[in-house]
Amino acid sequence: MLRDFIAIDFETANEQPCSVCSLGVVMVRQGKVADSYYSLIHPEPDYYTYFCQRVHGLTPRDTDDAPIFPKVWHEVEERRARVFPPDVSIPLVAHNARFDEGCLKDVFRVYQMDYPDYLFYDTLTAARRQFGHSLPNHQLQTVAAACGYDLQHHHHALADAEACAQIALEIL
Repeated sequence: MLRDFIAIDFETANEQPCSVCSLGVVMVRQGKVADSYYSLIHPEPDYYTYFCQRVHGLTPRDTDDAPIFPKVWHEVEERRARVFPPDVSIPLVAHNARFDEGCLKDVFRVYQMDYPDYLFYDTLTAARRQFGHSLPNHQLQTVAAACGYDLQHHHHALADAEACAQIALEIL
């Protein structure tokens, strides 16, 4: 069973994967939440689409004064170093990891940062294997409920990362 990992969730300002505007991170060590972190992020490119605003409720007013991604990721890395040994590779976990991994890779590219070869696990794929057709869908809130977790603020990056961490502890 997966007991050491970092659950991650991004929200984006627009259709560009690099336009991350918020990040939620939950660090799980030995099967217990050891740290969590949330930050708004000044998106790049810096515009919001109506659709994205409807999904997560964030607007330019929320992120105009927010830090840019490299500063936020530096904070994530500092927190990671306090939770996990520095020489150990810790996997990232996301619900629909293809989206979050794509965001992470794209925002690293935009800021010309060296992208480590992160190992990603996907709770969506795992949920499809675990629950099959017994659920009406495999959306985050549905799978979280099936795992006994009540997701209260869906599309808030930290709330989603917390739900993802609980799902991972149950089925990964």
